[in-house]
Amino acid sequence: MHPNNSFDLKNKALRLFIVLGAFFLCNALVAEFMGVKIFSLDDTLGTKPFVFHFFGQEITGFSLTCGVLLWPFVFIMTDIINEYFGIKGVRFLSIVAAVMIAYSFVMLNLGMNVAPAGWWIHSSSYGDKLNFQEAYLAVFGQGNNIIIGSILAFIIGQLLDVYVFHAIKKRTGDKYIWLRSTGSTLFSQFIDSFVVLFYAFYFAKIGKLGQWSVPLVLAVGTVNYIYKFLMALLLTPLIYLVHAMINKYLGPTLAKELKDKAHQN
Repeated sequence: MHPNNSFDLKNKALRLFIVLGAFFLCNALVAEFMGVKIFSLDDTLGTKPFVFHFFGQEITGFSLTCGVLLWPFVFIMTDIINEYFGIKGVRFLSIVAAVMIAYSFVMLNLGMNVAPAGWWIHSSSYGDKLNFQEAYLAVFGQGNNIIIGSILAFIIGQLLDVYVFHAIKKRTGDKYIWLRSTGSTLFSQFIDSFVVLFYAFYFAKIGKLGQWSVPLVLAVGTVNYIYKFLMALLLTPLIYLVHAMINKYLGPTLAKELKDKAHQN
């Protein structure tokens, strides 16, 4: 990480890695929990739903998991960490994130299976209209259904992002930050958009609709990717802002030293 590898919290490189890693892990975990809700982007923006026609399927509007609100930031953090700490840094945090996601769902299962206190079940202001235990199971239980596909898509997406990022940087050097950051995100998100859908709805056949057809998976995945594509482009200025803030914090000498070492690794 830092040239002398000393564990010193006054070390700017170490502090930067901890902060970026914490933000990365927090976003990855929260995105998993938020992802059980499906929202309408069209209704949220108050716009008329656009009708998409892909692979012989008609898809009305953008119906997206709330997890996509955070995943663009996860991939931006991936590129930032990649820039300053290289493949090893991203790979380490990706593995930790995958383990933490799996651990979280194990703990959620424990929480869902312990016996609820009788007084708590109807302790809300809704009275008997809302059963807290059933609501708890309904919300957190959904995430368990796609945990394998989600972790698989996350790992594949992260690794692809890392290698595409460095492949572009190898050819462009320190120029064109937008190209390596946005380009690697667009490529990795393309794969990520389809992996989880194919696992959850084609192979595992999760949900009341049963097994989706291949054209339906491709159509829904394409609509999801269009959203991610647009978000990646819109967030490009944020990448430059974060780079500027980090370079100012580190100073030009240390920033260059970390980038050079990351590129070598």
